[in-house]
Amino acid sequence: MKQKIIFDLDDTLIYCNKYFFYVVDQFIDSMTTWFGGSDLVTPDSVREKQTELDIVLIGTTGFKSEHFPQSFVDTYIHFCDMTGKQRSSTEENFLWKLGMSVYDHDTEPYPNMEHTLDALASEGHELHLYTGGEILIQQRKIERMQLERYFESRIYIRQLKDNAALENILANGPFDRKHTWMIGNSIRTDVVPALTAGIHAIHMRTQEEWHYNVVQINVEPKGAFFTLDQLKDVPSTIQGFLNRI
Repeated sequence: MKQKIIFDLDDTLIYCNKYFFYVVDQFIDSMTTWFGGSDLVTPDSVREKQTELDIVLIGTTGFKSEHFPQSFVDTYIHFCDMTGKQRSSTEENFLWKLGMSVYDHDTEPYPNMEHTLDALASEGHELHLYTGGEILIQQRKIERMQLERYFESRIYIRQLKDNAALENILANGPFDRKHTWMIGNSIRTDVVPALTAGIHAIHMRTQEEWHYNVVQINVEPKGAFFTLDQLKDVPSTIQGFLNRI
């Protein structure tokens, strides 16, 4: 009954969203200062427009590092056009550098990351890692956390995480779908693709989720589907399911 267990990386094993949220807050502070308290440029309106533009960019070409700073610049241009404020190359350059700074943050594991991976490996399960983003950025995170000790060469980095990307991994790898799990925080890029592919899924709920990740689940699970709040509950949840079948 040994399982193939595929883990997402960002906001499943390591923190990610909180750094983006922190930089967005800095962006909003700059915008509301530069626009001098305009009724059109409020924290809520800036946040909403930046989120909208960021999601559009990702939907077009996937997770590219320049999308995030570009959403800052595009939001700035949008409100300049709306209010008649003259654009400043100095301000645009500042926003670009601010957006790129999010990729310089430390790599911090979620609580019980090592305990969870150790427990699953000791039970004989085969661990895989599937993450979205640019190869160099994601590899740097993986190396900082020394995750190769758990996943070895079973690491898949894709710029676009969707149904087709996961299906390609499953179709070309050593996966028996009745004994394969996808574990991740994103309903859009982890849970729905897993359920569509007919494998088991565990949704790792986060306290504050990125709007892009939140979508309706319109797929009927063919296997197990759980929602958990803590990584340390993953091994017992999988084992409990196996004990019942």
